[in-house]
Amino acid sequence: MTGIQGNQTAQGPKHKRNVTRRKVVVAGGAAVAAVGVGGTIAATANAGQTKKGASPTASSTSSETCYKLTSETTEGPYYIDADKLRQDITEDREGIPLTLRLKVIDNETCKPIRNAAVDIWHCDALGLYSGYEDSSSGGGGGTPPSGTPTDVPSGTPTGAPPGGGGGGHQEPTDDKRYLRGTWKTDKQGFVTFKTVFPGWYQGRCVHIHTKVHVGGTWTDAGYEGGNTCHTGQFFFDEESVLASAEVEPYSTSTTERTTLTEDTIYDQSGTAGGLLKLKYKKNGIAKGVLGSITMGVDPDATHEGTDDAVQPGASATTSASASASAS
Repeated sequence: MTGIQGNQTAQGPKHKRNVTRRKVVVAGGAAVAAVGVGGTIAATANAGQTKKGASPTASSTSSETCYKLTSETTEGPYYIDADKLRQDITEDREGIPLTLRLKVIDNETCKPIRNAAVDIWHCDALGLYSGYEDSSSGGGGGTPPSGTPTDVPSGTPTGAPPGGGGGGHQEPTDDKRYLRGTWKTDKQGFVTFKTVFPGWYQGRCVHIHTKVHVGGTWTDAGYEGGNTCHTGQFFFDEESVLASAEVEPYSTSTTERTTLTEDTIYDQSGTAGGLLKLKYKKNGIAKGVLGSITMGVDPDATHEGTDDAVQPGASATTSASASASAS
């Protein structure tokens, strides 16, 4: 794969591992090692980190580093109950390869949380969400239509932007499930996913959705019980997004992009707000990106991302534990 001189094409691997979460025996503690870009790279997030009883500095010892509580955000309308137990969520989507290395820790004790179920889902390089291809806005591509539309709606649009801004949950409109998956954290709180760099669509900056479920049980049927302790989004710095926009198929998008500072969901707080630490070769982003972050969560809280958060101690059931299967 070449560097980003002009418009190039980044091809993701084609996988068809359509294994449903409730038909798989999950091997305890199994996890894929991080696939580094240009070698093995440790996952760290260096914004907003503090040690207990100390000023915010990077730890020079082996003691666990504590992080601020990671910001909660809306679930958005395109969440599908975690029905794909897998780490490679790429399927047949084209785009810049992205290895996402996540760590989950207890914000109070600073200890890693093992066996948590972590969901991620995001749009493809042209802004489409699987399961919602006819309702997610997409990024278009090619030559815009000519002429003046005759059915332009009047008035000012209301409500939040689609696909992760706000609004109630929508039921899936198709059976595709690319760029969606769930996997468990290991004993050190890490989980790794392979995917592609997301594109953008009207009203939102480039982002990835996530949920963290704890307190449940991994069984032959999947993950059951527990509570959703975190619903959030991961964000990408402007430099990396601009670099990706020079690579096909991102470069074919005709949709105006919302920048990180313009986004209505990102709270501008850096790592605590979900800003990823990204590594890739200069002038060679098409070859692949490693994104990493540590999420500080309150395992006793419930944050579904659809209503006001349930306070610690209140009863709640994670959506990942629903017995009804999603296709």
